[in-house]
Amino acid sequence: MVRFENVGLRYGMGPEVLHDISFSIEPQSFQFLTGPSGAGKTTLLRLILLSLKPTRGLIHLFGTDVTRIEADKLTDLRRRMGVVFQDFRLLDHLTTYENVALPLRVQGKEEASYRAEVKELLHWVGLGDHVNARPSVLSGGEKQRAAIARALIAQPDLLLADEPTGNVDPSLARRLLRLFMELNRSGTAIVIATHDIGLMDQFDSRRLVLSEGRLHIYD
Repeated sequence: MVRFENVGLRYGMGPEVLHDISFSIEPQSFQFLTGPSGAGKTTLLRLILLSLKPTRGLIHLFGTDVTRIEADKLTDLRRRMGVVFQDFRLLDHLTTYENVALPLRVQGKEEASYRAEVKELLHWVGLGDHVNARPSVLSGGEKQRAAIARALIAQPDLLLADEPTGNVDPSLARRLLRLFMELNRSGTAIVIATHDIGLMDQFDSRRLVLSEGRLHIYD
């Protein structure tokens, strides 16, 4: 599903921030991406998401060499991915329900076909009482849960989550991780970036560890 071959990245004429990154993500797999702050976890996710281009090396996504792909085909690949950003990226003029339903609207689906599913997911993540609320009245943790629900609703082929449990209490963090696990069992490959070692220790999953710009893999 994802394959990196000797990928390197530098900004401008500065030194490389990622060096010779090589790994693959198989369909229906689950892995944590971890490492100290500033190690490059978000940068690596952005390379997978195609919002950054590598300085060198090859990246294959869903069987396509994305380092040579035409720009108009990137959108189709991105639609196969769900993303949870650290800054949430909810649309302020939409309600919680509308934000979560947005990926399905973009796909052209009729609301009647997904209304119950969206409301059920919002209830599951603890936002059942905030269906009609706009982001401006939500707490940081509530925005985080809305962003997670939006990423999950379309059951993407690949889910990238950047610190998805960073603004919730430990109990809800475990509940959200179980939700990710259930999505994984239904067929979605998942990459969760986190620095929470205690949380990762509760799950027997592959770890991709970034340190000083290099990637170490522990199966």
